Amino acid sequence: MQDVQHYMRPGTLQLKSLPPLSLYVHLPWCIKKCPYCDFNSHELTATAARPVLRSGSIPAPRKGTVAPVRPEAGTLSADLPEQRYIDALMADLESSLPLIWGRPVHSIFIGGGTPSLFSARSIDRLLADIRARLRLTADCEITLEANPGTFEKDRFKAFRSAGVNRLSIGVQSFNDQHLQALGRVHDRAQAIAAVQEASQAFDTLNLDIMYALPGQSMQQLEQDMAVALELQPPHISIYHLTIEPNTYFAKYPPVIPEEDLAYDMLDKITEMTGAAGLQRYEVSAYAKPGHRCFHNTNYWQFGDYLGIGAGAHSKLSFAHRVVRQVRVREPQTYMEKALAGDAISSNNEVSRADLPFEFMLNALRLKDGFKLQDFVEKTGLPFTAIARGLDEAERKGLIERDFIHVKPTVRGFDFLNDLQQLFLA
Repeated sequence: MQDVQHYMRPGTLQLKSLPPLSLYVHLPWCIKKCPYCDFNSHELTATAARPVLRSGSIPAPRKGTVAPVRPEAGTLSADLPEQRYIDALMADLESSLPLIWGRPVHSIFIGGGTPSLFSARSIDRLLADIRARLRLTADCEITLEANPGTFEKDRFKAFRSAGVNRLSIGVQSFNDQHLQALGRVHDRAQAIAAVQEASQAFDTLNLDIMYALPGQSMQQLEQDMAVALELQPPHISIYHLTIEPNTYFAKYPPVIPEEDLAYDMLDKITEMTGAAGLQRYEVSAYAKPGHRCFHNTNYWQFGDYLGIGAGAHSKLSFAHRVVRQVRVREPQTYMEKALAGDAISSNNEVSRADLPFEFMLNALRLKDGFKLQDFVEKTGLPFTAIARGLDEAERKGLIERDFIHVKPTVRGFDFLNDLQQLFLA
């Protein structure tokens, strides 16, 4: 059990109130590791991998991939420790309850990995166990990440019945050539089928799309976006393919579009989504009215989140400090440690000097920016702590502001890294 008195002792900050609280749950397993992925995801063994696929949609295995097999009824894999892992998650959550006691939870995000590898029955148990321990708001947003190729007919409806009310589908592309280059286990047809099925089960959902892919042309990007928008998703998250350290692509870099072409692609994406009624509200997020993602917005607004699961991160506020935690990364070790009440591998207080950058790193991702009063309330610092950076950013044309509000300009959005770096300690 974590000693709450340690976090409540006097400190250098004075937070008058606590921000909204979200819960992140990490389910770390995937059918196979994508070559661009630097998340804490772990590939199922060849004997364990049993992708749940639409009937009649079993693809021929590609070289270097795990050959898909038809699932046994009601199960993904005998080797996927669903129940023991949920036991560990609940032990982890119970150890953390003193740190968030009495605070309502506004959103839950079940990410990975590929959470849709877990059965609907397991997701139902997970959410029931969370509800038994936490007070969820009446409109609590509950998102589950899912990948095409890891579902069968009516599986998404079963997730909806389990209590999930928002689905985030990792499509990435509708081009078979690009999907293969990205190491995805689904094809174009499966991606379209997954979105269509999800649209019938959920009132709101998100599509993850990537651009600046290996060998991608502007025409191919437009084709991808045209297919995505034809499916009428209320929310799209769009990410530039980046080569991250310690990934397969870092060791064997693919040829990706040059920077100027990538900027043109992003302009085209913003143009096409706008014409379809999706407005860009965050650097990588586009939504129709009423469909913005609360969970991610809470991150960008420097809200609090408790992260449970292998490698999960937390950011928690107290009256006199802001704390960041990290859970043990390796799934088997995590389960052992969590069940023993010792899941945390890192537990650090954010210094006063680092708080301005941490806040601005998040808040400047939002197109509408932030209120100066929010900075004061969520960091416990006076707004003079960011005054010099704001002056420099305004001089460079990266922000516009008044006495109440700050937001990035179009130029600031395009050169976001340069803008954020002005607030480094």
